[in-house]
Formats: sequence, C-alpha cells, structure tokens
Amino acid sequence: MTNVSSMTEKTIPTNLRLLLLLEELARVGVPITPTAANEVLGLPKPTIHRLFHTLEEEGFLQRDIDGRSYAPGARLRRFAGSVLSTSRIRMVRQTVLMALAEDVGETCNIATPERHAMVYLDRAETKWPLRIQLPVGTEVPFHCTASGKMYLSTLKPRLFTKYLSIVALESHTDHTLTDRDMLRTEIEMIRARGYSTDKEEFMNGMVAVAVPLLDAQNRLMSTLSVHAPVQRTSIDDLISYLPRLKQAAQDLSELVS
Repeated sequence: MTNVSSMTEKTIPTNLRLLLLLEELARVGVPITPTAANEVLGLPKPTIHRLFHTLEEEGFLQRDIDGRSYAPGARLRRFAGSVLSTSRIRMVRQTVLMALAEDVGETCNIATPERHAMVYLDRAETKWPLRIQLPVGTEVPFHCTASGKMYLSTLKPRLFTKYLSIVALESHTDHTLTDRDMLRTEIEMIRARGYSTDKEEFMNGMVAVAVPLLDAQNRLMSTLSVHAPVQRTSIDDLISYLPRLKQAAQDLSELVS
C-alpha cells in the first residue's frame, strides 16, 4: 500500500493523485480545504486546486457552507456505499445481521447518514408475519429515529447546535420531540450512554434501539438498529438486547476496518 507521507518527498504519479486526495479526505473525516490537503500531498498549488475543481465538477466533492472547504459529494457517497456492499462483504454482513435478527426475534437494519436523512443500507427481516416495512433505500429523519439520533449524538457540539438552530423538527407522531431543548437533552443522554431509542417518535406503533458502527478512527460510519411493533414487544425488551447488538456492531465494524 502506498504511504502518502512517504510520497511527499517525490513526485506523486498522476494516476494516483485523485485517489490519494480522496483517501486524505476520508482520513480527516471533516470538510477540508485544498491548502490543508496539500500539507499532506505536497503537490504544486495549481495542481491541487485543479484536482478539487475536477472532483467538484464531477460530483465527487461538494463545497461546504464556508465556501472554502469541501466534503464528499453525492457521487462519492454512492461510491462508498457500493464499496461497502461488494458481494463478499455483503455476504458476511448479511450473515451477521441474520444471526442477530434470529437471536433478537425482530428486524435488524444498517443505516448510513446522508446530508439530509438516514438511508437504510441493509436489513434482516423478522420471521413474524407482522412486520414494519422500511426497505433498503428508505430515507428516515434524523431527529425522530433511533438511527438518526445516534448519528446526531456523534456530531461535535458546535455542529449539533447549528443543526438544531436551523432544522424544522417535523412532527410525525404525538411522541416526536419537536421542542429543541428536549431534543438537545435527549441527544446528550445518547452521547453519554452510547445507544439511542425511538419510542414511537417516527411511526405510531414502532419502537427501536440503535448502536453505532465505528471505523478504525472511532468515527461513526453507520448505525445498527432493531425495530419492532409495540403489539409484540416494548422498548425495555429491545434495550435488554443491547449486549447482543453491541457484539454484532463490533463484528460489522471489523469487516471494513
């Protein structure tokens, strides 16, 4: 494997420059400026700006709110999702999910954060005939789902405060937290305890629990959750399965570490 830092002392081959730039963006995990990226890559200034311009023009990067830094664009996020869903990884991932669903007795899901919602990446269905249909590709809100609130809890406090100041907290049920102070308190609790819940906040009759899937740098990649109808189980029942969920989350994280 090519070491970026070792290549700063010599010319980086042209066919590696875009890949190493994307690798640096992924390593940092936050929007990055061309200048900051070039502190690692060491390319001529016109070259690094040209690379950023090309990636933005083709949809792999998008300019962040400050106008100077760049974050993954829609095309790069789809690419990352496709890599995670390659046949061998997905086969093992499905095995882990199915074993978890069998032990818990309810549907288990993996969801990834997009810019405006959580998106279901994979799932293993319960064997019960009564099921809640949230198929792969479904988008669900951040503020009223277990997976979404888990993601919000991993944001830096400054970013979460900004999110909270501008987001419209749409009510989906009578249990949805639409009060900003109450949601802030909920997110702080999730951050402290390491798991999140959905107590009929997104859909009437559905409860859920979620835990994070972390990368090698301990950053959230996606979430693992279990949801069920209240006719069959309770939120306390789902919470009792947390040790099993956390073990499955560790197994899933190791697939991409």
